[in-house]
Amino acid sequence: MSSNAGRNADISAAPPLPAPLGVPVADSHTHLDMQSGTVEEALAKAASVGVTTVVQVGCDVRGSRWAAETAAAYDSVHAAVALHPNEAPRIVHGDPDNWSRQGARRAGGAAALDEALAEIDRLAALPHVKGVGETGLDYFRTGPEGKEAQEYSFRAHVEMAKRHGKALVIHDRDAHADVLRVLKEEGAPERTVFHCYSGDAEMAEICARAGYFMSFAGNVTFKNAQNLRDAAAVAPPELLLVETDAPFLTPAPYRGRPNAPYLVPVTVRALAAVRGVDEDALATALAANTARAFGY
Repeated sequence: MSSNAGRNADISAAPPLPAPLGVPVADSHTHLDMQSGTVEEALAKAASVGVTTVVQVGCDVRGSRWAAETAAAYDSVHAAVALHPNEAPRIVHGDPDNWSRQGARRAGGAAALDEALAEIDRLAALPHVKGVGETGLDYFRTGPEGKEAQEYSFRAHVEMAKRHGKALVIHDRDAHADVLRVLKEEGAPERTVFHCYSGDAEMAEICARAGYFMSFAGNVTFKNAQNLRDAAAVAPPELLLVETDAPFLTPAPYRGRPNAPYLVPVTVRALAAVRGVDEDALATALAANTARAFGY
């Protein structure tokens, strides 16, 4: 086998199991439906290293139904349901040239978006659904023509989370000011989680004052992510969460390889180092915070 072929095989190979955590934690945001293998395998592998609970997050109607069904079937899985910020403009305007990388789709207009939101609302009422999300704003992939649909959808999800008494899970990409503005205008739910926190230390202080949870993913370990480490250092201990966002954002040194809930300990250890705290003490706080954030 050539060295190139060897490198390519490594990229697709699952990273090794990390040393188990001494105190069990939760993966506050994962996409089991996008990972290889069965749900049982993923949960068993995660539990073997001390990741005993996962929050399975839906990004569209089909994925949200799957999240709700999976949470109903497994005690260690909780669900969050939503239309991802990039899904809302796809529903309204269609996706003829596959800009979203989710496949081509015909435009459905505002009525189709309302219909999809009504189904998310129905799912959000279910007892094993603990969160409404991931919703929010994403200016990285959606151009200006999609902003109106995104913001309309985001506001609808905020209202839904408050009405059902569920956590609000936010996806914020290149849209910090507008996300904070909408939360202020609508009035944020009692429990609001910035998933895959992407702001800096200054924004972390704004979130802390508002009582928003900040969930850190594997990208906090990336070389170019000093802004995230600075934010993780100043976030109050009672508002910190950890997540994989698997199969995305695999922590270093496995960046680019498939991510899964069992890799949470790598990020927990990175956060403990950044904050200069004991790993077990941090894990204890993370476990309690996630249970409080999602009400389980």
